[in-house]
Amino acid sequence: MSDPVFTIIAPIYNELENLPLLYARVSEVMNQTNEEWELILVDDGSRDGSTDIIRKLAAQDPRVRPVIFARNFGHQIAVTAGMDYSRGQAVVIIDADLQDPPEVILELIKKWREGYQVVYAVRTEREGESWFKLTTASLFYKMIYKITDVKMPLNTGDFRLIDRQALEIINQMRERSRILRGMGAWVGFKQIGVEYKRAARHAGQTHYPLKKMIKLAMNAVTGFSTFPLQMLTTGGVGLVALSLILLVIYLCLAVFSRFDLTYVLAAWLTMIFLAGILLIGMGVLGEYIGRIYEEAKGRPLYIVAEGPDKSLDPTRLDRVKENN
Repeated sequence: MSDPVFTIIAPIYNELENLPLLYARVSEVMNQTNEEWELILVDDGSRDGSTDIIRKLAAQDPRVRPVIFARNFGHQIAVTAGMDYSRGQAVVIIDADLQDPPEVILELIKKWREGYQVVYAVRTEREGESWFKLTTASLFYKMIYKITDVKMPLNTGDFRLIDRQALEIINQMRERSRILRGMGAWVGFKQIGVEYKRAARHAGQTHYPLKKMIKLAMNAVTGFSTFPLQMLTTGGVGLVALSLILLVIYLCLAVFSRFDLTYVLAAWLTMIFLAGILLIGMGVLGEYIGRIYEEAKGRPLYIVAEGPDKSLDPTRLDRVKENN
């Protein structure tokens, strides 16, 4: 079979109930394109039987290409593996829970054929999500947009189409703490958004609880901005100025009035406040140093226990072997 025009990448982690419908809907949509396509299912250490379903789908349809990890490496790494193994001229990233409707892929392809090289899906509505999730998600996107050096489009996730030219650049970016929506914005090229209504999860539970969202936010900030470090400098200057003002006030009080324990207490509170600021600053520095430490170890991003055929071009094949 010749190289496909389109590659669909779906990271899989305990999606037993969603996999058959995902395959059926993706197949129905992609067959409408009248082009060759492939579906790469990256099993990110599933423990619910998803791995067996992926193997069965691959046995039934040669367009399904399984990439099975040796253990769980995380959503962003799973998508990265799919991009490494992809062969299409355009690659579409989609979640397996069917919150991102496969039917929207046709709209992404339409924009790609108009000449756009990155087409991202913009969420106008989000079904089946709590007020808390909607509020925190909104705050997350607004914060990231304001403080990062790269302007990531608001209300977008990883659901997008990436042209091969842009993908090759992204595939060269091998940092471990990855946020692909930021990397997609960083590469530039001709980009556009397509609006869609995000559906409720078909089955199962979300794999992105608050804890993972906070980690994703930290990766976005530390990976695409030095804003926290700049805030440390600004805060330090402000605290020095505040300390000098307080010193003048205390000296005036000591000279012109009685100095009682109230002011001693204020001094202690000021010291505690400053100590807290210092600890926060150390934590921010630790995040950046931790990223350097992880990169310096030079470990592979993922380990594939079972993969598809290796019919890739030599440059990508070398990169995939390097990660095994």
